[in-house]
Amino acid sequence: MSPLIAFFRRLRRIPQGITIVTAAFLPIFAIVSMFPAVPAIVDHFAADPGAKWKVPMMVSAPGLTIALVAPFAGYFVDRFGRRPLLLGATLLYGVFGCAPWFLSSLDAVFISRLLLGFSEAAILTIVNTLIGDYWDDTGRRDWLFLQGVVGPLLSAGVILLSGFASGARWNGIFLIYAVAFPIFLAMLAFLYEPKGDASAALGVEPEPVAETAAMASEAQPAGAPAGPFPLAAMALVGVTTLAASALYYVFIISGSLAFREVGVMSPQAIGKITALPSLAVVVGALIFRLLSGRSNGVQLGTFFAMIGIGLAGIGLAPSIGWMIAALVLQQAGAGMAVPALIAWTQTKLPFAHRGRGMGIWTACFFFGQFSSPWLVHQANLGTGTMQGAFLIMGVLGTIVAVIAFVSAPRGRRPSPLFNETLA
Repeated sequence: MSPLIAFFRRLRRIPQGITIVTAAFLPIFAIVSMFPAVPAIVDHFAADPGAKWKVPMMVSAPGLTIALVAPFAGYFVDRFGRRPLLLGATLLYGVFGCAPWFLSSLDAVFISRLLLGFSEAAILTIVNTLIGDYWDDTGRRDWLFLQGVVGPLLSAGVILLSGFASGARWNGIFLIYAVAFPIFLAMLAFLYEPKGDASAALGVEPEPVAETAAMASEAQPAGAPAGPFPLAAMALVGVTTLAASALYYVFIISGSLAFREVGVMSPQAIGKITALPSLAVVVGALIFRLLSGRSNGVQLGTFFAMIGIGLAGIGLAPSIGWMIAALVLQQAGAGMAVPALIAWTQTKLPFAHRGRGMGIWTACFFFGQFSSPWLVHQANLGTGTMQGAFLIMGVLGTIVAVIAFVSAPRGRRPSPLFNETLA
């Protein structure tokens, strides 16, 4: 196949890429959109004595559901196909997301958020699976990079819109979830059911009508077994992802408490101070793309090092200026973390097991989110200060970075630890 033909065939994947990148934001949207609305919801349910803890729990409830459900979602994805389940999950996301607009009970809203988590588990698992199905290694890195750049920009817009919606009505924020419906229509128009890894390697999609046995045989030799599930490889992925996620959420959840220890007490002041450094997330996505030709061990080691040194720097910072400098490095590492983890995980998963593998990855990432505040709390108890807790978490991240760098091969040869590939 000539390079020119391959190029034009890859251009046909742009609608799929845009749709997947947009859909991948839906689970993040469910958390980002809620934070500006929390005070308005607490005020509305002031008569409920448990409102002050129920409302924050309601915000994070989908994350717990995702962690519990994602492995099962991955099994069904491999068993019944990607596209039908993604269409159904996206439609239900819109229904469950908008439901609180019509509800008056806090308990009912809480239940709707748990149900939303089921939809998010399926969406996140399937879109990450399709990234592996639709593109070869180069294409995956391109779209993961774009996802890392677009995500922070969308987050900023959503937070701004959420503030206006919550100011208009306590549950106005929930109507924003209707964005799932046009995304559903885009999926209906552009996404197709992949039949194997052959189409990713060739950069072509199967014809919508002629998905025949001949195509299936091209994707995998007739009668060839799928092979055993790569349990050992996924165990390593799971442990690494848990560690990365726990570190990833340290600043997101506990950063304001660390800023208080250097004299920044006002939430408004914290928001202003952290706004500009948070843009370093985009720099992290760019670093991921620049390192795409290096081994997985180098990529993982780089983002663990940036997050670890950044957190340790926050822990050691004697002033606001030093803390901001450390935060820039930490945020750059956070911007590189998710695309690097997904790209690495994809190298360990053949088509037949990709859904289950990405389900495990999704569960581990959200269990890491759930465990992060507990780990920080334990470190805080041990050191007596939040900055001390940040220092401990930073040292742990740096240790993982050293392990990843040591395991990385010289040149491009795969490492048995972090660099096992399917090639």
